[in-house]
Amino acid sequence: MREPAIDYETPFRILLVEDDDGDALLVEELLVDTDLRHSLVRCRTAAEARRALAVAPYDCVLLDLHLPDASGLGTVAAVQDADTETDTAIIVLTGLVESRAGVDALAAGAQDYLVKGKVEPELLQRAVRYAVQRKRAERASAALQVGRVRAAENARLERGLLPEPILSSGSVTATSRYFPGRAQALLGGDFLDVVQTPDGIVHAVIGDVSGHGPDAAALGVCLRIAWRTLTLGGHRGHELLHLLERIHIAERTGSDLFTTCTVMALDPASATVTLYLVGHHEPVLLTSDGAHPVSAAHGVALGIVPGLGKWPATTLSLPPTGALIAYTDGLIEGYGAEPGADGRDGGGRGEDARLGVDGLLRVLEKTRVPDPGRHLNAVLDTVRAKNAERHTDDLAVLRLDWTGVPETGRDPSA
Repeated sequence: MREPAIDYETPFRILLVEDDDGDALLVEELLVDTDLRHSLVRCRTAAEARRALAVAPYDCVLLDLHLPDASGLGTVAAVQDADTETDTAIIVLTGLVESRAGVDALAAGAQDYLVKGKVEPELLQRAVRYAVQRKRAERASAALQVGRVRAAENARLERGLLPEPILSSGSVTATSRYFPGRAQALLGGDFLDVVQTPDGIVHAVIGDVSGHGPDAAALGVCLRIAWRTLTLGGHRGHELLHLLERIHIAERTGSDLFTTCTVMALDPASATVTLYLVGHHEPVLLTSDGAHPVSAAHGVALGIVPGLGKWPATTLSLPPTGALIAYTDGLIEGYGAEPGADGRDGGGRGEDARLGVDGLLRVLEKTRVPDPGRHLNAVLDTVRAKNAERHTDDLAVLRLDWTGVPETGRDPSA
């Protein structure tokens, strides 16, 4: 790993924590005799040092181990507790007969130690520069490790929330995309899945657990796996949703958590799709003549009224070739107008600047290309560019494409 570079033209910000005036004057004179560009602030107690670190950043703390309000390794801990967000290096100042204390301070987190009375200007200059460099390298290494852990967690969650479809027929294909609502964030509670049963019917679900974070993600994974298992086990319609709600209630961490979802069963043989909207948005139907919002009956979200939910079915005829696009609300609840010069949405048009379903239909038309994956990429790029991070909800999109299903003679957008 490459160590962060230090700008030696910028003065080092040094905090001297020393209660003895003579020792403090000696350190100040040594710093003046170095070639080190620096600014120096002195504190006499650990409490003063904590206050100084709370109001301004420092590159290095020169720390005496014997202060009126702290002694020994407790002084190192006091400085570290006050400085949890910056790259401040700590150099401990020890006496001639306590060199062991310097070694212990290194084990406690200090970057270096110097023995009073044995410090020359050149040694002090080198110690400050190396300590600052070492501290920054440590933080960079820690940040890299956090990034690796986050990537591993994301990969595990992605396998749980966004699995590979189980499709046995080439007449129907599934394409999906997902974006967490915040940069570097873990996946949230949005989930989706697609399976094809032996009777040829393609079953799909896309859902959104309310809230963010590990609890929402864990519940999303649980519901997605339960949906796949129950669907492959032969459960359908209202019975399936009733069982999912029971699982939702048993597994959720708080009574305020609820889940919205769209459940679809696409039958290529009869050219029909049966929809269950569980507190969720209607999907969009793409045909050769454009994008059409689907009209379907709505039911209540899982967990809102446990045991009393009603989920009516809507069956629609399909054209011989087309696609259904289902999505979570993060796709349409962001802003649909470019930010104004003042940074406000759409030049200050308030809620009128939200994308909404109508805005999504326009984006779908404008970005349409034959390849489903490229189309979804273009849609999400456009939506996210318009939103410009002003709305930070997770978003997931699922597209089911079919071809060669029999002609039914019914209006596909009805």
